[in-house]
Amino acid sequence: MNADGWGVGWWDPQVRPEPARYRTASPMWTDRSFRSVAEVVHTGALLAAVRSATPPSPIVDTGNAPFTVGPWLFSLNGFVRSFRGPVGEGLRRRVSEERAVAIDGTSDSEVLFALVLDSLDAGATPEQALARATAEAVARSEAVLNLLISDGHTIVGTTFGNSLFTLQGGGLATGGVLVASEPLDGHEGWQRVPDGSVVRATCTALDLSPLSSHGGPA
Repeated sequence: MNADGWGVGWWDPQVRPEPARYRTASPMWTDRSFRSVAEVVHTGALLAAVRSATPPSPIVDTGNAPFTVGPWLFSLNGFVRSFRGPVGEGLRRRVSEERAVAIDGTSDSEVLFALVLDSLDAGATPEQALARATAEAVARSEAVLNLLISDGHTIVGTTFGNSLFTLQGGGLATGGVLVASEPLDGHEGWQRVPDGSVVRATCTALDLSPLSSHGGPA
């Protein structure tokens, strides 16, 4: 059903500190090239997303996660209702000039990522940055937002109206942790993250806290 493109980013610290990224506006099942690339990629962390564009958003690769700046990869599952118009304009006005110039397309995801980056620049933790961006969106419009950000060492995700699941350790043949909007087939032991929560995950630890405790909506 998510036919409006997809993307994946990964880290290889032996090559460079910033992640590599591949994204396209074509459906995943039509891609004939990436599997060959993936077979020679070595990474300890990755972030991937598929897209079902919220009308009237254009179907272009700039609208597809993951979005990246510096060491970060960012993804959004959900939407800001009525983003085309005063709601989106209000959110854009909250973005600094420095981060606004990095917005390539017209999606709500990019604007929220810019808000997250502004918070990180100001010294916020990833949890606080995601919570504040969620609060900004919810204050202006009905929004369904699960945000996810990673630097290749830690994954931080939020739940606000959409599902999020985690799988850690014993459920994976190679250890580590998975954070996904829906459980993946072939694995047992998935745990649902309660709505209104923040999850922080590393390869060895998994912590949950209320979104409101980091400045997000209750």
